[in-house]
Amino acid sequence: MKLALTALAVLATTALPLSAETLSADVWADNWFEMRIDGEQVAQDSVSITTERSFNAESFTFEAERPFVVGLVAKDFKENDTGLEYIGTPRQQMGDGGVILQVLDAAGAPIAVSDDGWQCLVIHTAPLDKSCETSTDPVAGEGTCAFDISDEPAGWDTADFDASDWPQANVYSEHEVSPKDGYDEINWVESAELIWGPDLEQSNTVLCRLTVE
Repeated sequence: MKLALTALAVLATTALPLSAETLSADVWADNWFEMRIDGEQVAQDSVSITTERSFNAESFTFEAERPFVVGLVAKDFKENDTGLEYIGTPRQQMGDGGVILQVLDAAGAPIAVSDDGWQCLVIHTAPLDKSCETSTDPVAGEGTCAFDISDEPAGWDTADFDASDWPQANVYSEHEVSPKDGYDEINWVESAELIWGPDLEQSNTVLCRLTVE
């Protein structure tokens, strides 16, 4: 009898549900994003980064077990490494970025929102001299159109990565970012804020991470 009870206890233990949750997320980005959980992609902007003026929000669900790391790759549109848009036209300019997100539990309560609690590393900055914007012949890496680019650090979106030297996210107002199409379709929680690197125009690719306890 004791053996039978022990076997039943083992079966009951192995049948217990895992602590993973089904969570929902909303992300709006100017212009493009990829979201990862513990290094694994769970969502990507449905509009290609090569699309000019691609403003849209994405809503999706994913499963995760706390604690977990949210890794967000956010990119602003640029024609090349000058960081400029509409090159050679009267509208030639530096683009500007911005991203906002929220992660909600099954009851609809926020467990993570974009704010200055995130850490963000810029891995593409261009142009380094803003006067590149008015150049009649902007060439990436030349003159005022120099740029700074680096690869994604290995494992940056996982729990084992040491991000202690990463700066905090910069927070921006709606007036500064001017979020467009799709932004108003989401019921953002009050604490969710628009974030980016230190310069909305020069910071073109930003890696942001947050550990959700």
